[in-house]
Amino acid sequence: DECQWKGPFYFIQGADPQFGLMKAWTHGDTDNGDDEWGEEIKLAEQAVQAINKLTPKPKFFVLCGDLVHGMPGTQWRKNQEQDLKNVLKNTDQDIPLVFVSGNHDVGNTPTRETIDDYCNNWGDDYFSFWVGGVFFLVLNSQLYFDSSKCPELKQAQDVWLDEQLAVAEKQKCKHIIVFQHIPLFLKTADEDHDYFNLDKSVRQEIMDKFHKAGIKAVFSGHYHRNAGGSYKGLEMVVSSAIGCQLGEDTHGLRVVVVTEEKVVHKYYSLNELSSQGIEKELLDVLAEQK
Repeated sequence: DECQWKGPFYFIQGADPQFGLMKAWTHGDTDNGDDEWGEEIKLAEQAVQAINKLTPKPKFFVLCGDLVHGMPGTQWRKNQEQDLKNVLKNTDQDIPLVFVSGNHDVGNTPTRETIDDYCNNWGDDYFSFWVGGVFFLVLNSQLYFDSSKCPELKQAQDVWLDEQLAVAEKQKCKHIIVFQHIPLFLKTADEDHDYFNLDKSVRQEIMDKFHKAGIKAVFSGHYHRNAGGSYKGLEMVVSSAIGCQLGEDTHGLRVVVVTEEKVVHKYYSLNELSSQGIEKELLDVLAEQK
């Protein structure tokens, strides 16, 4: 049923609640300084409350990785995960939650064990779903960043992705949209590789595959700042964090409206979204083709 187009809708994208980073960053100890996350709890609660108040309701709320700061096996990780789950439980039950794995969730160099642990806690590390004629793909970008300890898992995701894109082509979906934690690039498709984007050769291969498949947009986090650009009609959207900010942006969420023709979006601070909701321009786009 969800394979059919039923008219415009919207969803909410968040990224990097990353319980524990704010104190660790302030104290300059990102390895062991994550023993407090009261600030992040408040911000995540504000995000959930803002989403619950929205009318009409979003189709889903996707969190693009780094759910907590504690790396696999570190001291505070389990407590951070439990506290985040406690906050997210209050999301309106009619708004499904979609989780994307980040480098802090599966490790900078993931293993089968760290990925299994993530899957047991949050669900599959890659999967697809349909909403109203639009095909969504959730990817584990850590397998593109460094799969040296689990090459067979990267290969499995690659095979699966090709199969999914073949399905999408057959089904004649309105749009294909991808969620992953690490951006393909931050501003331009040919920028140098660093911690916040994917290696150039890997990036090029993925971009060409996505372009050929007609993918409309890739939404990610990881950068803790807003950024983005485009490559041959493929839009790369980088959203800043619900939690710790590393630039000039505010703690926030992105509202993404999907119409028959296009995908439009705007980043809102949590305060804006809490107090004012979605602005009239985006609501008008939603109402246009009803």
